[in-house]
Amino acid sequence: MTHADAKPPPNTGDLLEFLFRLGQALLACGEQTATVELALRRAAVAYGSRRSRVVAFPTIILISLHDGQEERTTFAEGPVQSLRLDQIGDVYELRDRAQRGEVPPREGIERLSAILRQPARFGTVGVIVGHIVLTAGVALVLMPGWEILVATVLLGVVVGILKVFNRDRPVLAVPLPVIAAGVVSALVFLAIKRGVPIDPLHALVPPLVSFLPGAMLTMGMVELAYGDMVSGTSRLATGFVQLVLLAFGLAAGAALVGYAPEDLVDASTRIIGSPWAVIAPWVGVVVFGIGAFFHFSAPRHSLPWMLLVLLVAFAVQQVATEVFGKAGSGFFGMLVVTPLGYLIQLRFGGPPATVTFLPSFWLLVPGALSLSSVTRMLSDREAGFEGLVTAVLVFTSIALGTLMGAALYKQLTERFGAWQLQLGRVGRYFRQSKRGKGSGDGEKQ
Repeated sequence: MTHADAKPPPNTGDLLEFLFRLGQALLACGEQTATVELALRRAAVAYGSRRSRVVAFPTIILISLHDGQEERTTFAEGPVQSLRLDQIGDVYELRDRAQRGEVPPREGIERLSAILRQPARFGTVGVIVGHIVLTAGVALVLMPGWEILVATVLLGVVVGILKVFNRDRPVLAVPLPVIAAGVVSALVFLAIKRGVPIDPLHALVPPLVSFLPGAMLTMGMVELAYGDMVSGTSRLATGFVQLVLLAFGLAAGAALVGYAPEDLVDASTRIIGSPWAVIAPWVGVVVFGIGAFFHFSAPRHSLPWMLLVLLVAFAVQQVATEVFGKAGSGFFGMLVVTPLGYLIQLRFGGPPATVTFLPSFWLLVPGALSLSSVTRMLSDREAGFEGLVTAVLVFTSIALGTLMGAALYKQLTERFGAWQLQLGRVGRYFRQSKRGKGSGDGEKQ
């Protein structure tokens, strides 16, 4: 490239705005703060800013760029909304282009605005139907009984409608989990009062699974493992507060229909099992994946990859539970799922790794286990704290599995890349030798 062909450096103000808005979007994807900082620094270098400083927390981003004459600094608040899976995929695609300097900052700003405004891929009906389906999937995994399945499907309709109603009303975003938990709890205990034989905990968790902060709590443990004490602590505190709010909503709903908090733990005396209890959880995993695909508007062609990762995660967890117990099973699940997600993204051209393994966070143990523990604290503090200790062990094991899984993928790809390089060199040597031999034979003739 000649000097005349070199691209002029972008406007520093536009670049700063693009970087902090990209950082906000990455944080809204649930990305680790250290990874956000690295991505923004790489993007700054790609746009010609060799001297940049980036500090990211879940609630604030600080960026400093030197344009050759002076240093300019800006800071912005954290993400103001959570993103669907299709938006997460688009944000990661834009991040990759920014790290290569392929999109002008002003165009990147417009693209981010378009991503945040874009409607759900399957519309309002798809969001509600998807929530019903994923609720049924969780019910099949937790307790494959027909009474539980029918009850949770009906409750899934109610919560899905509430979420759609709240979609354009950010004022209700914070109290929505409490309202949803209260409505679900009141309906469940009204049904129990009328003699419906359902276990309340197994009926209450599936409709509220999309509110459970399993991914946030696990990412908080990952942040702490990396030494990011502020980010890790803030995410853990936020996740725990969400659990407490959900538990409060459950207790309030029970109280509205004349039940005490301890009735959340055991309100039914008869639970009817299912003859197909062995295969039902596996069917539930597939059903949950399909529901998550529609409810969270996953990117195109991502459903097979999502189902693959969910099934692998569930299979590994089931085996590890039998061998090591429930508390350590998450470690082995994420040890396999994390490199699998990156492998699908980088080697097979699939969706971003976050899109494929986020549903695993929503489905598996942490969220439901910790919600049950917090709920039990309302009536039995000793049992509740014991459950919370178990939940902390689960989060820790999953966080360590995520870390080691990422490290395992990096090590394997580096070795695989080295082997590919050596094989390529050997292949080129033999091809050159063959061409040389053929040329020599021609000269002799």
